[in-house]
Amino acid sequence: MPEVEIRKILNVTEEIFHEGGPKANTPLRRAAVLAVIRNPFAGAYVEDIQHFMEDLKPLGLMMAQRLVDLLGGDPALVEGYGKGAIVGAAGELEHGALWHAPGGYAMREVLGDALAIVPSTKKVGGVGARLDVPVTHVNASYVRSHFDSMELGLNDAPRAHEMALALVMTTGPRVHNRAGGFRADQIAERDGLR
Repeated sequence: MPEVEIRKILNVTEEIFHEGGPKANTPLRRAAVLAVIRNPFAGAYVEDIQHFMEDLKPLGLMMAQRLVDLLGGDPALVEGYGKGAIVGAAGELEHGALWHAPGGYAMREVLGDALAIVPSTKKVGGVGARLDVPVTHVNASYVRSHFDSMELGLNDAPRAHEMALALVMTTGPRVHNRAGGFRADQIAERDGLR
């Protein structure tokens, strides 16, 4: 199995006090970790790639734990999450799909009992490409107040034979949420949807 070779890791935190309206009593905090790794499949079509998901699991767990730490160290503070991948130009979209299971399950494991599917996005892009990583509530995908995204990227990544793998967590709803819909305090079914 290929070993995961990390070139660099970016940690980002944001505190959002307002979006043009009144200042929030508690600012929304968002954090992201972006790992730039060598893509072991870049430059050629490889049929059997699924085994690399197992190799990515420790990276996913490390990144997920780092996110919890960036947001205060208590998994109970985390209300939203998402993941994504930018594959360098010598790779293919399917290589980014290998991040779905290791990235998503890592966050759910670190958070304890998160039920909702972790939203995701991926693309092939050149150096400096940016990615809007979608975010939804950790326990119910239909909680509209937590529909969000975080834009990520690096000026020198991903290089053609690299991938930039991202995880995002947030501490609550959009700071001026007022679009209605299903609310976090209405979660009842414990099915990851409602």
